[in-house]
Amino acid sequence: MSTKASRPRKTGQKTSLTLRLARSGISTPVDQKATIRALGFRRVGDVVEREDNPSLRGRIRKIRHLVEVIENRGKV
Repeated sequence: MSTKASRPRKTGQKTSLTLRLARSGISTPVDQKATIRALGFRRVGDVVEREDNPSLRGRIRKIRHLVEVIENRGKV
C-alpha cells in the first residue's frame, strides 16, 4: 500500500490590492497605456481595487512607475 502525502490546502481567503494611478500615462508607450486601461484606470488619481493574483502583479510591475499600491486587504 502506498500512501500519498497530502498537499497543504489553500485557504479560501482571497486578498485584494487597492491601487491608485499616481502619474499620467500620456507620454508612455502604447502597451503601457493599454495596461493602465486594462486595470480600470480612467484618469490620474483614480483608485481601483483588484483581486491579488500573479497576472495582476505582472501588470503592476509593467507600470510600477505610474501607480501606487495603497493597501493590502484581507477579503475581496
